Amino acid sequence: MGLRRSSVVSAVIVVGAALIAGGALLLVLLQSALINTTKVALEERGRDVSQLVLQSGTDGINLELTADLEHGERIQLINAHGTVLQSSDDRLTTPMAPGLLPEPGHSQSRRLGEVPALGSDEDVLVAAYGFTDHGHRLVVQVGRPIQIQSDTIRTVGWFLLGGGPLLLGVVAVSVWVLVGRSLRTVDRITTQVGQIGAQSLDERVDVPPTADEIEHLARTMNSMLDRLQASDRAQRAFVSDASHELRSPLSTLVVTSEIASADPTGRTWLEMGDLVDSEVRRMQGLVDDLLTLAKVDANGLILHRQEVDLDDLLQTELRRLRTASTVEVTARIEPVRVDGDPDRLAQVIRNIVDNARTHSRGRVAITLARVQDYAQIMIDNDGPVVPPQDRQRIFERFVRLDDDRSRDSGGSGLGLAISAAIMAGHGGSITVGEDDHGWCRFVIELPVQPGSDQDHELLEEQSEVDDESDGQDAPSADAPALADSAALTDAPTDASSSGWSAINR
Repeated sequence: MGLRRSSVVSAVIVVGAALIAGGALLLVLLQSALINTTKVALEERGRDVSQLVLQSGTDGINLELTADLEHGERIQLINAHGTVLQSSDDRLTTPMAPGLLPEPGHSQSRRLGEVPALGSDEDVLVAAYGFTDHGHRLVVQVGRPIQIQSDTIRTVGWFLLGGGPLLLGVVAVSVWVLVGRSLRTVDRITTQVGQIGAQSLDERVDVPPTADEIEHLARTMNSMLDRLQASDRAQRAFVSDASHELRSPLSTLVVTSEIASADPTGRTWLEMGDLVDSEVRRMQGLVDDLLTLAKVDANGLILHRQEVDLDDLLQTELRRLRTASTVEVTARIEPVRVDGDPDRLAQVIRNIVDNARTHSRGRVAITLARVQDYAQIMIDNDGPVVPPQDRQRIFERFVRLDDDRSRDSGGSGLGLAISAAIMAGHGGSITVGEDDHGWCRFVIELPVQPGSDQDHELLEEQSEVDDESDGQDAPSADAPALADSAALTDAPTDASSSGWSAINR
């Protein structure tokens, strides 16, 4: 039916039902009020007449003079057997309401469609009051036409019956016009949104100053278009940056292939083997990073969660860093266990450590500690500090700061973005800032696995036992490894101004 017709039909049905219910209730209340008023007046009139009879006797009262003939009132005095003793109208030789003979001191009333003796078809209300006079039971019946009340109720009923359809028509026209005006604004918004395409995402719909749901709809549509435009820009930038990153190693491989193919001796292939291998690995890493980000965008990054000892991951990374670089590494590591994907967490740690090694001036410091319900990893380097205005931007994709290294040595700009996504999947966070000594600091925080307090204490006790045994027991075949482990955790030294525990290299 459409929203406009449905609104009109619904409004007409609701208002019509309300009119029927309200009209019926009004007629009932009006009838009750008018009839009850007359009934009370007639019952009071019967009591007054009974008092006159008691004072003057049945022979000393003239009901014809007592009755209010102007309003059509009729009065009868009846005995207990239903015989009319006296009447204000000579035509009423029988009771107006036969059988309406209440007990002394009680009143009764009855509505009559007509009184045949009067020769009129008017509705008559008769009220009877019983009393006793010198031991004789008597009843006074007072009747009065209620045609005026009936006509009033009938007139109101016809007015409601005739005015109801007119009112329903006014409601239908009003709803049709008002809903149509609202829908015209919605149609205009729909038309404007329908004309916005991929090439015109900067357009916006007109916002009507109505301060209602239509204005809220228009603002919501504009907000959605803002998000779509931002998403489109990010997607275009992502595709452009990815294409640019892939073009460099592909161009190198094409040029290398052309040069090597032009050499009939095949010696060029052997000389450029390392270059080709480097570019292939670089392109493979970039493709893997792009695949990881695509999974993150599609909510498809699967984490294989299990209990992970962060201190083990850091010790492994420290050994790799100590072996593969010449930077001075200091560390202070406490045993901390979390719930997460060990491979992904190792990937995050490696990304941040490699970033610190690349941008340091020769010194890197790593700390692992438990802070309340979080495991905190701080990776510092003595290189340039990230400017405050760029500390959020560096976690975006393909972002390199102006003073960053070249593309060959600086990476593709995806490592920090992947790290931030992995940490978000673990319920943790990664931030960048500056420590008290002016070093660049990356902080990784992960929620500690519930119930790991006891394990944490046991690990600390075991670490203390291992330290004591290293100092007392004789060297064994595993002594170098144990020495490395002790050096990574608790070996005190003043090798740096910041008080880190030194690592033997």
